[in-house]
Amino acid sequence: MLFKYKAVDEKGINKEGEIDAANRDVAISGLQRRGLIVISIKDEGEKKSFLSFGGKIPMKDVVILSRQISTLFEAQVSALKAFTMLASNAENKLLAKKLTIISDDLQAGISISGALAKHPEVFSNFYVNMVKVGEETGKLNETFDHLANYLNRQYALTAKTKNALIYPAFVIFTFFVVMGLMFVVVIPKLSAIILDSGQEPPIYTKIVIALSNFFVDYGFLVIIFLILSGIWAWRLSATEKGKEYIDKMRLSIPAVGNLYKKLYLSRIADNMDTMLSSGIPIVRAIDITSDVVGSRVYQEVLKKVADGVKSGLSFSAAFERHKEQVPGIMVQMVKVGEETGSLGKILKTLADFYKREVDDAVDTLVGLIEPVMIVVLGLGVGVLLVSVLMPIYNLAGGIQ
Repeated sequence: MLFKYKAVDEKGINKEGEIDAANRDVAISGLQRRGLIVISIKDEGEKKSFLSFGGKIPMKDVVILSRQISTLFEAQVSALKAFTMLASNAENKLLAKKLTIISDDLQAGISISGALAKHPEVFSNFYVNMVKVGEETGKLNETFDHLANYLNRQYALTAKTKNALIYPAFVIFTFFVVMGLMFVVVIPKLSAIILDSGQEPPIYTKIVIALSNFFVDYGFLVIIFLILSGIWAWRLSATEKGKEYIDKMRLSIPAVGNLYKKLYLSRIADNMDTMLSSGIPIVRAIDITSDVVGSRVYQEVLKKVADGVKSGLSFSAAFERHKEQVPGIMVQMVKVGEETGSLGKILKTLADFYKREVDDAVDTLVGLIEPVMIVVLGLGVGVLLVSVLMPIYNLAGGIQ
């Protein structure tokens, strides 16, 4: 909530401004901590700024923050002082405001996990539950260190996957731009020579010229259609049905689908290992993992697995019911972990295994896409040029 205040500082100077806080009491407490005597404070409602509307805190900042908190706690710095220091030194303005609110909540007596839970857009359910366990066990510095390591692994893995798909997207975009320029700029000039000669062009040349004429005459309509389609797709992707459709489509694309499948399996194994090692019950761990796995498909799978475990099934038996999404090797490894009492160790092994699989799949995908795209681009341009240059060549031969 945004509050507008009037106050007096220790020197008697009037101060006016705004403060973002969870409630009125927290806002007043925050102002008093700054050495201000509050004269009046007015609720302005939810903050409507660019940052709060579209701002986002990068995962990298959360990784660094977790590492800093761990270091401060290890140095025996109190939670309130730690979050106050971090809020004043945070480079990301949105993160600084979140940390200020958290420090105000701590000042008001709220637990660390409770204060973090008020900001789900920054601290996931998984993150909050891990902190809660750290509070209960008195090992907060170790908990934040584990969180930093975990988030760093996930950030690196996700970033590599996304970066691997940027290059193919760029090549495809370049292909369509080049083809568009060929149809709009190059082909019309060459086709004019053929048509002026009075020669009957081949059928494939007629098709190319017709397409060129279409893009010259109606190209702006095509661009408008593409822009509107992009806006529609973007709005659809913001809905639950749209997100579910995108997740299913992502897993069904050849090569790319297998890459994402391994990414989600690595994330599931890593999450489960981290939480089980911290003492979180398995059903709760599965529920939390379903919230942060990042795929509606695997979220639904994990919810069904949790229901199966609640009804008395073993973790591996519940997993085995979803053979399409969970490979047999993972089910067998989990089963071995259950039988030997080393499920956490097995899950860590699986997380490392699938991480390597993702790395290999990314390298293979990039290695294959680059030559394929170059060949396709070359063939596309070559076909267009041959379609119009061959008649011109024949025309020149006939003149000789």
